[in-house]
Amino acid sequence: MKYKIVMLCLLVGIGIFGYRANKKGVTLNVNSKQPPTAERILHKLENHGVVRQDYYYWMRERDNPKTIAYLKAENEHMEATIATEKERREKIFQELKGRIKQEDTSVPIKIDNYFYYTRTVTGGEYAVICRRKGSMEAPEEILLDGNKEAIGKDFYAIGSYSISPNHRYFAYATDIVGRRLYTIYIKDLETGKIINEPIAEVTGNLVWAEDNQTLLYSKQDPVTLRWDKILRHNINTEKSELVYFEPDETYYASISKSRSRKFLFINLSSTLTSETRYISAQQPTATPKVFSQRTKGVEYSIGDAGDRFFIVTNHKAKNFRLMETSYDRTALENWQEVIPHRSETFLKDVEVFKDFYVVEEKTNGISQMLVRFYDDRPPYYLKFKEDAYVVYTTRNPNFDTNEFRYGYESMTSPESTFAHNIKTQKETLLKEEEIPSGYDSSAYKSERIFVTARDGKKVPVILVYRKDLRKPDRGNPLLLYGYGSYGVSIEPYFRRNIISLLDRGFIFAVAQVRGGGDLGRAWYYDGRQLKKMNTFHDFIDCAEYLIDKKYAAQDRLFAMGGSAGGLLMGVVANLRPDLFKGIIAQVPFVDVVTTMLDDSIPLTTNEYDEWGNPNDKTYFDYMLSYSPYDNVKVQAYPHMLVTSGLHDSQVQYWEPTKWTAKLRHLKTDNNLLLLKTNMEAGHGGASGRFKRLEEVALQYSFLLMINEM
Repeated sequence: MKYKIVMLCLLVGIGIFGYRANKKGVTLNVNSKQPPTAERILHKLENHGVVRQDYYYWMRERDNPKTIAYLKAENEHMEATIATEKERREKIFQELKGRIKQEDTSVPIKIDNYFYYTRTVTGGEYAVICRRKGSMEAPEEILLDGNKEAIGKDFYAIGSYSISPNHRYFAYATDIVGRRLYTIYIKDLETGKIINEPIAEVTGNLVWAEDNQTLLYSKQDPVTLRWDKILRHNINTEKSELVYFEPDETYYASISKSRSRKFLFINLSSTLTSETRYISAQQPTATPKVFSQRTKGVEYSIGDAGDRFFIVTNHKAKNFRLMETSYDRTALENWQEVIPHRSETFLKDVEVFKDFYVVEEKTNGISQMLVRFYDDRPPYYLKFKEDAYVVYTTRNPNFDTNEFRYGYESMTSPESTFAHNIKTQKETLLKEEEIPSGYDSSAYKSERIFVTARDGKKVPVILVYRKDLRKPDRGNPLLLYGYGSYGVSIEPYFRRNIISLLDRGFIFAVAQVRGGGDLGRAWYYDGRQLKKMNTFHDFIDCAEYLIDKKYAAQDRLFAMGGSAGGLLMGVVANLRPDLFKGIIAQVPFVDVVTTMLDDSIPLTTNEYDEWGNPNDKTYFDYMLSYSPYDNVKVQAYPHMLVTSGLHDSQVQYWEPTKWTAKLRHLKTDNNLLLLKTNMEAGHGGASGRFKRLEEVALQYSFLLMINEM
């Protein structure tokens, strides 16, 4: 029911090995392991009477040849530095690849008389989207072959796709740059041909109305990339018309359809406030109606139960509660409580079906699934055996059904998909993730512990390791992962890639620090805006505890985080560089103040509720106190690997690039500092199921190399 978009980086003059930055470009002796030196050009930024000096501001010039030359020079330096790891890097890549089933098929989903599924082929990087009519024994019809579509493209990603209600038209969106600018194609499955002109530079969010001729989709602002428009495209007239424009720069707009197929929902969301407008799916040209007017700080999402609306909301309920209302009285004052607020339980979501609904909850950070009925049948919880796991509903397109599907996994148990029958309360295992190269879950152990932070809060940490390699007397090399933003929970998913580290003696740990949603909404509120330092202190306190209790060896603790988790890496590198032997910062958000002052780039205005608005001096001062780029200092830093994407729309490539350059200029150690920029991708890294493993192999070989130093 929730449709929130989630959302959510040197020495002056001539380089010491022949690198030279000037208006004509860059030259580089690629055989040298010496790092490149970025040109320093003073740019002053003044706000609230504070003058900041940014010598690498010029790196924002994406089309400047010396910017591209510098990024390539850093890539060359990185490759030259870890050239000795070539053999191990390839070995790890083959291990990672060996855990992926080359030829695999998803669990088919039956919609009307068709079975829809995706499959992969040997050597194929991308999914093949298929269907069969009547049964899975019927002839296969290929709707889209991602492998054929990707030929000749450096990057290829399939966004969302949707089948028309009469099963004739297949709409899908693809991105060939990595900046999440998609193009929509509409295929007539009777002729096998693309109809209408492609719809370019859209978000990839799309859905069919019930008239079989209207496709609704969202479109972004061309500069800020904010999802601000909902349009409808008629395949007969081949024209698109504006349905809704969101003028508030802190809101995003998306489109979805109720499981009952009665309604189209225009979902409008900022970080802490939301609003929904709805249209009859049978009458897509109707004017959207406001479900309930937006109220600052009130979030809600809706589902159709066939004769009423269900609402999940935080109105007078920090951990959310469930409400209901009639079709004709949808304003907030008419909502009636179904499940009250509970301080110990976070109500994550509700999946609504014709005769029942499924409530997804978290109590003390542990996922739960509750089945409730509209009649007098008693509700019940599904039961699970492990102490730390994650459970979630999967694709359930059918409204009138007696069963629903869900996924289950843990740090030691591969993902399994089950069908649960509400009449018999029995489970059917539909699919279990297969590890072709072999995996014995009994050889590994997962633990969930709590660390007392400096202010007394208990921070959960989930660990996994191979039993026979655990060294409780002196500790193991340990990789500590963290995120801690937007209320996002870092769940104990099964991470098959991590096995390559576990089998080499590493422990992998996830610190569920404040700012995430792991322990409910209060956990999130206690790590955002003017309480953001709690996120960083929690991570440091967890690191110290893991050393103290000999999970981690004193000189073998490593840290990793990406995006907002990369911000976490940047802050702890400044505050406690002595704790970590190495840090991997993936597409890190590190130039916090400058970015949040620039409302011309993506993810700024929508982020004020998360980080604060630095146009207000109170927030400016607080953000400046921790911003990684602004707080780089003359001191020793750990070994560091920083990753970036040239086409990143979430964290612009120049943030990690500037940060790396400033670190090079000020750090006093001889530890490795490497920057890897993917020149063909964006925030999510390389496309393709195997190609992205090359990036993982690079990161793991970096960890193993510095672990041996």
